[in-house]
Amino acid sequence: MRFPNQRLAQLFEMLQNETLPQEELARRFAVSTRTVRTDISALNMLLAGHGVQLVLIRGEGYQIKIEDADRYRRLQAEQPAQLRVPRTSAERVNYLLIRFLTSAFSLKLEDLADEWLVSRATLQNDMAGVRETLAAYQLAIETKPRYGMKLFGSELAIRTCLTDLLYDIALGDSDNPLLNQEALNRGMLVKLAPLLQDCFSRFGIRMSDDSERYLRLYCAVAVRRISEGYPLHDFFAEDVDDDVREAARHIINLLRPLCGKAVSPAEEAYLRVNIAARRIEVLAPSAINADDSEQLVDYILSYINLHYNYNLQNDPQLRADLLTHIKTMITRVRYQITLPNPLLSNIKQHYPMAWDVTLAAVSHWGKYSPYVINENEVGFLVLHIGVGLERHYNVGYQRHPQVLLVCDTGNSTLRMIQAMLLRKYPQIVVEAIVSQRDYEQMGEIAADFVISTVRISEKEKPVVLISPFPTDYQLEQIGKLVLIDRTRPYMLSRYFDADHFCIIDQPVDRTTLFQRLCRQLEQEGIVDATFYSSVEERESIVSTLLGDGIALPHSLGLQARKTAVFTVLAPQGIPWGDEVAYVVFLLAISKEDYEEAMAIYDLFVTFLRERAMPRLRDCGDFSRFKAVAMDCLSRL
Repeated sequence: MRFPNQRLAQLFEMLQNETLPQEELARRFAVSTRTVRTDISALNMLLAGHGVQLVLIRGEGYQIKIEDADRYRRLQAEQPAQLRVPRTSAERVNYLLIRFLTSAFSLKLEDLADEWLVSRATLQNDMAGVRETLAAYQLAIETKPRYGMKLFGSELAIRTCLTDLLYDIALGDSDNPLLNQEALNRGMLVKLAPLLQDCFSRFGIRMSDDSERYLRLYCAVAVRRISEGYPLHDFFAEDVDDDVREAARHIINLLRPLCGKAVSPAEEAYLRVNIAARRIEVLAPSAINADDSEQLVDYILSYINLHYNYNLQNDPQLRADLLTHIKTMITRVRYQITLPNPLLSNIKQHYPMAWDVTLAAVSHWGKYSPYVINENEVGFLVLHIGVGLERHYNVGYQRHPQVLLVCDTGNSTLRMIQAMLLRKYPQIVVEAIVSQRDYEQMGEIAADFVISTVRISEKEKPVVLISPFPTDYQLEQIGKLVLIDRTRPYMLSRYFDADHFCIIDQPVDRTTLFQRLCRQLEQEGIVDATFYSSVEERESIVSTLLGDGIALPHSLGLQARKTAVFTVLAPQGIPWGDEVAYVVFLLAISKEDYEEAMAIYDLFVTFLRERAMPRLRDCGDFSRFKAVAMDCLSRL
């Protein structure tokens, strides 16, 4: 039993215990008698299938009328857990989104304000975030006087928005009441987990734990929507592999009794596409559509070689990884299926060089393609490209302790973690990579120790728990530093100088800043006249703000005649899209210095990790700036 708002739940609880007239109910809830009558009608609609109704007895008031004692006892046996009241604006936005995406009735902010003990004005402010999120899925809220607000949009958009929202919530708190009490039927996620795992094992479909979690959430959402009378219609998809088709049919057969209603062919078609878009498979090149995947891989690698001088075209491992990923990516972009990338912001910050070259290549390819590749997908490609760059331009690794890596994320994240470990500790040899489920089934561990991204039991060998982007503390647990970093201080001394340093203490817009800096670089012969337009074009694709008020504008490709970094400190801030930049590094990198370019980018990654923006911003001159920068680098 799920009530659309807390007042209905409290009203039902009151009337189970005593008979009350509508005037007394209106007084207790501080509403009009008309609202009480409306609530009673809504309650009776909800209770129709539970063998009980609320009836008005003249001279006495409303009381319970039991029509089916067995069904009513089952209803009483369901003890609803106490829902958590949202306290922060972010929590309220999530709660509001869930209410609008799941409610069959119009909602009034006054009712929600009373339930959550906040003012209506507070919720009105929160609605801006709600509308912004819904607009990304072509969903809109319409308001009717005296009736309230109701969500309108396609059923597919509602399900996608709800599943994406629940996925993000689950990443931060798997026990969040929104998952188990508000948005989904109670216990549904627990019930679906073994069913989906058995299905994928039965049909030989490999799925990362993240992808399996997303599909489980989608199936739970589908069960609720179908059971409440909101089926999916008019969705058609091209044919898929036999194993995917059989798996989708098997899952639909499992969902039918959970829904209690007929399941349309469109439901099965959409599930097929979702499985095909999220599966992991090691494919031979002959199994991949050459018109799509092969062409995109060739284009990306050729573009990077031509414009950035990084030759990755003869890397068979990189090509195989890209082909495997892009095959399912093409399916996702064709049907506009979003694969959430929870590491996107970290990817931008930790792999800025790989992000830039991949984004430039994909954006340029997009001019000649019908597909629109979003930032999430670009982020997954960046991990593959970043690993390829590290493999070919950071060599000299050694063999050392045997390590078992336990990772439950996708293939791209897995290789990124492996590359990061090897970069930090070149002695490490990753003996094998297994999922959490496979690890728990292993009898003994042959490796010297285990590195895991999830909590696992120890099997007579030490276990080190790390996050996808390990913290300094986690890296210290793996071992001591084996090399003293001298690269970044060298880069700072070579490419930063007082002639390309300025402090701007008056308001200025981004375009004016670019024109001023590029004009000086052009007058010095460092760049040509096309550099400014290329910087503006790169900025128009995706903002170059790394985060924490640090921006890294640059051109598309390595266009400079000589490498230089123009440093700008702006204590008052420079508007940068929807955010503000306080420290700006305009990069001009030549093709002759392409091998050192990644080390230059590492400088800015260090500033981010050290949260150095306030210290850098407040420097009064170049010597102070350099001293602060060197201090940040010396901490590593």
